[in-house]
Amino acid sequence: MKVIEANGGSAANRVGPIGLLIVLLIAGVAVWFAGSANPGTPAGYVGYLTQGAVIGKTKFYGLQTGPTSAGRNWMLNVINVSVTPYTYSEEFTGAESVLSKDNLRIAFRVHVLWKVRPDKVKDFVEHFSTLQHGDNSESVVEVAYKNFLREPLRTFARDEVQQLNGLQIKDEITPIGERIFNRVLHLTKETPFEVTSVVVGNIQYPEQVANAVSLKLAATQDLERKQIEIEQAKMDKQKRVVEAEGIAQSMEIINQRLSPAYLQHEAIEAQKAMVGSPNHTAVYIPVGPMGVPIVGTFDVSHPAGTPAPGPTR
Repeated sequence: MKVIEANGGSAANRVGPIGLLIVLLIAGVAVWFAGSANPGTPAGYVGYLTQGAVIGKTKFYGLQTGPTSAGRNWMLNVINVSVTPYTYSEEFTGAESVLSKDNLRIAFRVHVLWKVRPDKVKDFVEHFSTLQHGDNSESVVEVAYKNFLREPLRTFARDEVQQLNGLQIKDEITPIGERIFNRVLHLTKETPFEVTSVVVGNIQYPEQVANAVSLKLAATQDLERKQIEIEQAKMDKQKRVVEAEGIAQSMEIINQRLSPAYLQHEAIEAQKAMVGSPNHTAVYIPVGPMGVPIVGTFDVSHPAGTPAPGPTR
């Protein structure tokens, strides 16, 4: 009996460590699965991967360009940063409006279009933004914009507007935007900020200035309209003079050419045309020798029986 008990105890001792090893292995796998992750990055984003530690510091693990995932690994985390364009608008209204060179208070808006350079996401996250637990891509980008680009952009805009007279600004919107854009490009050179455009718009003047400008514009348009009417009247006058001169010259030419011989020729031609027409009216006119029509003025009031004077020319 003692031998049997000894053998049985020896077998139990051999099985015990194996079972414990299996339990520990299962527990380890469970802990690894609980502490590991396979973070993904969607299209249009670059993922900033970090790896944590139970003892020690969290460290940078790598970048991944979406759409992709890192594969399951111990305590991996990702911050996905969009590398598609963002548009931010800066308002200069109310207390933020800007005095022009001639001390007019001007309200306006500046729009900036920019994106994060994909190859500089690591620099962007580590040096231009502030990471907190639960931060997402939008908050990371917005914080970086406010930390680095927002105030210089507003300073450039104020400076450019203050150099111009108030009523000059509305005609210089595009050049103002170009100058601000060039200054921003110089600021963001060699940084993760890729600025595409800067546009200035929505220029607003004080109400009294806007009303005065409207009245001046209306008066100018009325003056231009009257000037056009005057010019039109002058042109009409010149046209009538030219027409009158043309008529006078025409009459002078006709009077010079209407000789008795010419009139007789025209009368003969008219008779010839009338004879060949199926519908014609006979007209009786006095004729001279050889049937040539007599053209002239006759005294029809001469008493009958007395010879009538000859035709007068």
